[in-house]
Amino acid sequence: MIVFDLLCEAGAHRFEGWFASSDAFADQQARGLLCCPECGSARIAKAPMAPAVGRKGNQITPSTAADKPAPAMSGPIPPAMQQAMAKLAAMQAEALKSSTWVGDSFAEKSRAMHYGEAEHETIHGQTSLDEARALLEEGVAVMPLPFPVAPPDELN
Repeated sequence: MIVFDLLCEAGAHRFEGWFASSDAFADQQARGLLCCPECGSARIAKAPMAPAVGRKGNQITPSTAADKPAPAMSGPIPPAMQQAMAKLAAMQAEALKSSTWVGDSFAEKSRAMHYGEAEHETIHGQTSLDEARALLEEGVAVMPLPFPVAPPDELN
């Protein structure tokens, strides 16, 4: 089983989903089987999340209070965090004004710019996780956006 933090693109509602594998998530997402438990929207994406990486076997020490994970946050999001997220979303929206949507050709266009085959410009689009990893391994400077972006043709 794998647990993903998910984000409803319609109302920015965050929730978690459990899947048999990453492929099972992608399959359910492609078939429109996922929906937001708060608003019912079927526009669901993986939310950014920190990986759980354990220590190497030769670095494990006896447990101390400092080694124990902090308790998970429950209840409403604190106002300061809501304000920080709103500022981050506003900064992303402002940055995207000067960026070109390239859709599914993001990896191809990023490589072309990296290798000098196309003029450099600020772009955003979609690519698979495996393709994003391949770009990084090639030295292409890419990064995920903090918040999901709907393609321009899907906006109201």
